[in-house]
Amino acid sequence: MSEKTDFELSHVAFAVLGLVSEQPSHGKDINKKIEDRGMRAWTAIGKSSIYGVLKTLKENGLVESWIEEEDNRVVKVHKITENGFRILKDKVYNVLKEYYGRNGEDFYVAFSMLPLLSKEEQVEAISGSIKKLKIHIKELEEMVSQIPHMPLNVRGLFIHPIKVMQTDVEFLEDILEEVKEGGGQVGPEAYGK
Repeated sequence: MSEKTDFELSHVAFAVLGLVSEQPSHGKDINKKIEDRGMRAWTAIGKSSIYGVLKTLKENGLVESWIEEEDNRVVKVHKITENGFRILKDKVYNVLKEYYGRNGEDFYVAFSMLPLLSKEEQVEAISGSIKKLKIHIKELEEMVSQIPHMPLNVRGLFIHPIKVMQTDVEFLEDILEEVKEGGGQVGPEAYGK
């Protein structure tokens, strides 16, 4: 088994590793969590892809696994490694900090793992996203203003993302305020880390 310190998590690996980080789990448990949380509505995870992802995560030293007997059947239980936790936490932080209206699926996964970050890291990451969104909104507004009499079908291609990003800014500012006030469970201790 090799341990990679710079492993790039795919979207599905990101989601699965996050679920494994909560508690040791086997594939059936992970599928149940995905179903119970409605994750297939905001992620691109197929039922059968989980097992291949778990194998890849193990091969790269991000999870370890062992065999247990459960209800008269043998199951493989997976647990996140220290390296896996570090890579996961870095991914959560970077996705949240770099969000500016794109990579929505990864943003949702990262946001669902917000408690992996300390309060300070949450404030830094969310503040970074707000700043990036505001810059991108301004850039798009300037592009629209520089083209007089832009047809509606073209102007709408700018207006729509501006409106979406403005809503994202409002959402993130509300979340940032709640994090600063100590609302919700924050920090790695939420995951027993």
